[in-house]
Amino acid sequence: MDFVFKRTYRGPLKAVLLDWAGTTMDYGCYAPAVVFMDVFKRKGVEIAIDEAREPMGAHKKVHIRAIAKNEKVAQRWAQAHGRKPNEDDVEAMFRDFIPLQLECLAQYADLIQGTLETVAEMRRRGLKIGSTTGYTGEMMDLLQAEAKKRGYEPDATVCATQVPAGRPHPYMCLQNAILLQTYPLEACVKIGDTLPDIEEGLNASMWTIGLAKTGNEMGLTEKEIGALDAEVRQAKLARAYKRMQQAGAHYVVDSIADVVPILDDINARLAAGERP
Repeated sequence: MDFVFKRTYRGPLKAVLLDWAGTTMDYGCYAPAVVFMDVFKRKGVEIAIDEAREPMGAHKKVHIRAIAKNEKVAQRWAQAHGRKPNEDDVEAMFRDFIPLQLECLAQYADLIQGTLETVAEMRRRGLKIGSTTGYTGEMMDLLQAEAKKRGYEPDATVCATQVPAGRPHPYMCLQNAILLQTYPLEACVKIGDTLPDIEEGLNASMWTIGLAKTGNEMGLTEKEIGALDAEVRQAKLARAYKRMQQAGAHYVVDSIADVVPILDDINARLAAGERP
């Protein structure tokens, strides 16, 4: 045959999947960063906050493993312990990480400006709200309770510990689609502040929106960003935009407050037969 049938979805978006820290709460994504620094310090190894942030978005044990594999960190570890870190060290630090993270999570649970308004508009449009996270289930129980107090409650939340593997694998997104009973996957958009967030959404065949200003890529609170010299601030933000664009994000904006117009654009592209 010279022609074959091609099935194309031309309906609207049905669901939005949001990250947590740096996306909907914890401006600057500080809660995990400071604890990663602490667990290494407790083993006699100082790490910089940029080193703590580099693998952000992954399952927390995977994150610790990635920091330990950083060549400069491994060299400092060898100076302190006479050898490079191994898997037993990773397991020990992850055991330390859990209570330390639980202890401080509530301190970083304030919602990012625009979260409630944007989620309310999404719901007005009939969109379901899912979420993915590198936090464990125990941590998310605490965070979800804090978020609910502040007026935010997604319809579904999936942790990296509940699927075969966390980001950049697509499994948390796929499990959200099941829980939300939503398909096709091109009717979903993944929104997050880290590069693994973008990869996760792309690997799940979803639209992706990167948030450059409020999360891990800038790695600063709103007050800290405001205190920067204008030229420095713009350079850091431009770098964040570029990194997310190079990771393959379909769109990059400053924060969740800037997302709604993007949803209109995606709907127009879907109506024209485009796919992510």
